Amino acid sequence: MAYELYYWPEIQGRGEFVRLALEEAGADYVDVARLPARQGGGTAAMMRLLEPGESGRFSFAPPFLKDGELLIGQTANILLYLGGRLGLAPRDEAGRLWTHQLQLTVADLVAEAHDTHHPLSVNLYYEEQKKEAKKRTKDFIDSRMPKFLDYFEQVNASNPRRGGFMVGARLSYADLSIFQVIEGLRYAFPRAMRRLEPDYPRLTDLHGRVRERPNISAYLASKRRLPFSEAGIFRHYPELER
Repeated sequence: MAYELYYWPEIQGRGEFVRLALEEAGADYVDVARLPARQGGGTAAMMRLLEPGESGRFSFAPPFLKDGELLIGQTANILLYLGGRLGLAPRDEAGRLWTHQLQLTVADLVAEAHDTHHPLSVNLYYEEQKKEAKKRTKDFIDSRMPKFLDYFEQVNASNPRRGGFMVGARLSYADLSIFQVIEGLRYAFPRAMRRLEPDYPRLTDLHGRVRERPNISAYLASKRRLPFSEAGIFRHYPELER
């Protein structure tokens, strides 16, 4: 039975971290909201599952994943579930928890990247908070982004298996998520990333090796990979880097 992924059909967003794991593993999955309504898809199909059901277990927001009768929400939680099943996480408990911890830290970074263009409220348009966005972006680029990248570079360097991966000797979903973070930061803050990336050779190398993996390379070249845009988490507003 195919996994059913539910996320907004027009943007990469947080759902992209799950898509990358499913694509790398060659898993059978359906991106439900991107299907026509006549095939049981569309945004309406997703919204129905955000309503309370008999189990009383429902997500606050997408993404969420349906596997048979099991419904799992939150990106990091979904990847924790999929990691062992798709061969994208260590088998031992300590390794699984460490990979999950890294994913939660990625989630922190993603939230801060989002808040550069929506520092006051998600209910206001970017144009209504541009002055505050410029201040928030300067702090993110000068302080927070290097702090996160420093941490992940050190994690990679400290991996005792010395294979260039974030966890253990094999690729994990943490590596795929670092790839997506680098992609997103390059799109949103190209000038800052050109300046900062030489300080993070391990992350840059990891990004390149993930991109070259056959399933990921094919996915990136396909129509399944949605482009970055100013509707997603990582947004490019040139004035924020000036």
